[in-house]
Amino acid sequence: MNGTVLIAVTHLLGSGHLVRAGHLARALAASGYAVTLASGGMPMRAMEGEPFAFVQLPPVKVEGVDFRNLLDEEGVPIAASRRTERQSILAQLATALRPDVVITEHFPFGRRQLADEFLGLIAAAKAANPRVLVLASVRDVLVTPRPDRIEEAHRRLADHFDGVFVHGDAAFLPLEASWPVSAGLAERLHYTGYLAAPSLRAERSNPEPPARRPPGLLRSARNDGEGEILVSGGGSGAALPLFRLCLEAARFDASRPWRLLAGRGLSDADFAGLRQSASPNVTVERARPDFPDLLAACALSISQAGYNTVLDLVAAGCPAIVVPFDAGAETEQAVRAEAMERAGLARCLRLSGADAATPAAFAAAVKAALTAGPPGTSAIDRDGAGTVADIVTRLLAERD
Repeated sequence: MNGTVLIAVTHLLGSGHLVRAGHLARALAASGYAVTLASGGMPMRAMEGEPFAFVQLPPVKVEGVDFRNLLDEEGVPIAASRRTERQSILAQLATALRPDVVITEHFPFGRRQLADEFLGLIAAAKAANPRVLVLASVRDVLVTPRPDRIEEAHRRLADHFDGVFVHGDAAFLPLEASWPVSAGLAERLHYTGYLAAPSLRAERSNPEPPARRPPGLLRSARNDGEGEILVSGGGSGAALPLFRLCLEAARFDASRPWRLLAGRGLSDADFAGLRQSASPNVTVERARPDFPDLLAACALSISQAGYNTVLDLVAAGCPAIVVPFDAGAETEQAVRAEAMERAGLARCLRLSGADAATPAAFAAAVKAALTAGPPGTSAIDRDGAGTVADIVTRLLAERD
């Protein structure tokens, strides 16, 4: 056993943070670490059978892009007692586990509304094991806050952390594209490569896009996606405006089949509304477990530009249009989508602003993307899961 790792994550909108934290936990467990993952967001799926221990905190969530007000399962603002209970569970975990490594997902670069529980976790871990290694874990792109909050994040890094995992590829999209990286911060950054699921990581040894199969040849009995336009929106309901735009655009070519996959975070009422307004050439379904097969078989993918979605697109090697979620002050997906367009991996379109696509313009873009064919080979580093354990082991050795 290499040591004990405690990872803390709270996803508030969608599931991307939890998915990435799960990949991190699996990678460390596969290298011999005893890993516990504590999640403070809404339960997404059963965690039995995982190679790590899982602890569900009393959950919190947000609605829309209001990240200031934390809500409980019923959509009611959380009471102070729930905050206290969450902090107590994390502190007790740290005391009982005496971890060699603590990893806070997204904090202190974000989740400042949960600062007390993250800082309390770190304090309890250091009290239990003064030699604990404390790391932050962040995606490739961050939302840049006000200057005073940047200063606060950098101060917390200096006071409490030993390093920062950046789960991205500096050659493709460096952290400074979205966050000011000082000389002091640069010394603490450890780029891991993108964190993908094991089935996607395996393709690193054979990065060529999958061969296009003749029409009608299906990959599996469940995969009827050959030649479809596949629309997906992650796990939250944030893709509803994109779904509605696609339903309008699909009417411009009734001969082309479309399939729209809505995540469980989309309300039943909104899901029923999409089904009711869909034209005959559009199938509207809930998200399916065979999504990777559908993606590999589709004629064109239309999606947002979340972290995990981009990895799926690169692995599938399919033609793609990405439409970043940019409501409120969100800039993360726009930065990533523009990087994909620069790299020739997808075309980037917008839902808002001066360049917002109309249904007719969107339909024209779909037609152009279908004609252009699949993108070229991607050199993006997607072996984060093969790298993180080596970095942790090296940092522990340097500490010793």
